[in-house]
Amino acid sequence: MRRFQSIRWRLQLWYGLLLLVILTGFGATAYHLEAGRQVRRVDEELRRLLPVLVSAQHPVRGDRDRREFDLPPRDAARFDRPGEDSAYYVVWLRHSDRPVTYSPTAPRDVPQPKAGEPTTRQRGVWRETFLFPGPGDVVLVGRSVMADRIGLRQFAWGLTAVGTAVLCVGLVVGAGLVSRALRPIRNISDAAQRIATGDLTQRISIGGSGSELDQLAAVLNSTFARLDAAFTQQARFTADAAHELRTPVTIVLTHAQNGLASPCPAAEHREAFEAIQRAAQRMRRLIGSLLELARFESGQAPLQRAEFDLAAVVGDCLALLQPLAAQRGIRLQAELAATPCRGDADRMAQVASNLLANAIEYNHPGGDIRVTTRAAGELVTLVVWNTGPGIPAAELPLVFERFHRGDKSRSDPGHCGLGLAIAESIVRAHGGQIEVQSDPVAGTTFAVSLPA
Repeated sequence: MRRFQSIRWRLQLWYGLLLLVILTGFGATAYHLEAGRQVRRVDEELRRLLPVLVSAQHPVRGDRDRREFDLPPRDAARFDRPGEDSAYYVVWLRHSDRPVTYSPTAPRDVPQPKAGEPTTRQRGVWRETFLFPGPGDVVLVGRSVMADRIGLRQFAWGLTAVGTAVLCVGLVVGAGLVSRALRPIRNISDAAQRIATGDLTQRISIGGSGSELDQLAAVLNSTFARLDAAFTQQARFTADAAHELRTPVTIVLTHAQNGLASPCPAAEHREAFEAIQRAAQRMRRLIGSLLELARFESGQAPLQRAEFDLAAVVGDCLALLQPLAAQRGIRLQAELAATPCRGDADRMAQVASNLLANAIEYNHPGGDIRVTTRAAGELVTLVVWNTGPGIPAAELPLVFERFHRGDKSRSDPGHCGLGLAIAESIVRAHGGQIEVQSDPVAGTTFAVSLPA
């Protein structure tokens, strides 16, 4: 059913129905015209034979009220032709209620016509016409129309075959025309999908025909260009601001460290210097994350692509984070199948470390974490599952947003909420995708898929 929600298929369906109705109407009209032509031809043939039979009637000598029927042999031969379409005659005269004569090919159950009836009738497969030459006299001529019906049936099959062929050709041609007409829409959709994935440099190709779709494409290209410029300017501003802030933060941090290292500072002074140091360190981490995210979005952080085993990278991250998990009594379970792929191993280590650190932080004390890596066809996957309280359904679409922190009561104040945003940027830069599923009972699962 989803196929028929497509504009292309709906246009093709309406075009096919319209063509079918036109062909059906044309075929029905042609069939009825041919049937009427055959009936008129048969009636005309029969009417031409009536005068021959009328002229064969003569009064009986000596009795003017009685009549006799005498058909010359030459005219009788016209009713003795072999074949189903041979004509026959039946004659009733005024002095008798039964036929006085009939041709050898005539049916024996021909009813006598009554005055006032239509002079032409259809009786089964017999077509008959009659005439009243005088009071009480009836001359009837008829013949079988079986052969004509067979010919008409063959004509109907021929019309059906031709109509089917025309319908098939019309559907093929119509599909091509519809596809060609909707090609600009498909180009717009493809370009929009590529732009939606983050490639704002994409533009819609314009055919140059000046149609409404070309005008729409031009407007969208202009909009995309402004969006590209706005995002580029935003990324450049973020990167420049982060870069400029690094120096004063470093100076603040240096002075704080120098104050702590000075001999015998007062207790209140040491407490102040420690607070300054913690704030400066947090600002430095935030600035570093913003600078890294801006570089990814602006394409200024190229990946060092090389062959590596994702399982080995994840194993190293697990070894580094094992002490942190042990502090909270969290059990780490790993099923690391060999997953060779190509990309930046250091960046993927950053993604794995972030997911594992979050799984440890947002987990119950004494909980479980299960990490798996698998290779399936052209994809390699990394799955991190934990038994934490889960993420509310309303927040699931926001977990990869910048500065988003779901459970603020349990979040480390030193975290800035950029870890998952950076992880998503790294995965997208590798041509993969990262997804999250969460349930209060089943726990939370982050799944990363990368092209092998």
